[in-house]
Amino acid sequence: MGFKSPKETTCSVDNIGCNKIGIEFGPLLTLSFLAGAFIAFGGLLAVIVGGGVPDIQAANPGLQKFIFGAVFPVGLMLVVVAGAELFTGNNASCIPAVLSKKAPWSGLARNWTVSYFGNFLGSIFVVIFLTYMTGLFASDPWLSSITGIAEAKVAQDFWPLFFKGVGCNWLVCLAVWLAIASDDVVSKIFGVWFPIMAFVAIGFEHSIANMFFIPSGIMYGASVTWTEFFVVNLIPVTLGNIVGGALFVGGIYWYVYGRKD
Repeated sequence: MGFKSPKETTCSVDNIGCNKIGIEFGPLLTLSFLAGAFIAFGGLLAVIVGGGVPDIQAANPGLQKFIFGAVFPVGLMLVVVAGAELFTGNNASCIPAVLSKKAPWSGLARNWTVSYFGNFLGSIFVVIFLTYMTGLFASDPWLSSITGIAEAKVAQDFWPLFFKGVGCNWLVCLAVWLAIASDDVVSKIFGVWFPIMAFVAIGFEHSIANMFFIPSGIMYGASVTWTEFFVVNLIPVTLGNIVGGALFVGGIYWYVYGRKD
């Protein structure tokens, strides 16, 4: 099972970023819809499995967090292997291309904007049609789990959410980096699993995942408003995600391995 060196990985990301920024609007929006749905699948599975063990949560909350985090990575596995455009991953993977002046900043802004909106559409589709209309969370322990998750996510202040967003996307984009460094599917899956499991178990905040968790909680009766979802949680988490991915992964690795002296 081969893998690329850090410098080779950065070079590959540079080329990938150029391609991502050049994707036409229709395919970009479609692939972004898929990415939002894929991450929502991971969230749905995490609630069903990790939210379905209240006895473990009461007796050993760390183990419950691990269980929750252990199944969530299926979403990014689908994004990486099947192919989709995830806003948070693109926070890092598009940066080397623009810093190397191979792609314009306007293209970066377009990619991030369209992927963010498309991710939201995909997440909401899964929330409405595959989560709410199927009644998967209609009874306890899943009802209490999803409403509790949603309420907890809007009960925090701006800066804790911002820094949780930084930590989250630092790990998410490292997962993407490891997947790009890997030359076979099994290695890509392992590369994705560990960092994603870590950010979820730690309790960091992922803007696209929250597009599933919080709307699901709202639809199942959580004491959360749509304004709280967008303003209290999504804004600081999104800003933190951008810093975590663009600065601490894409920017740093470009500075070390990608820039020309």
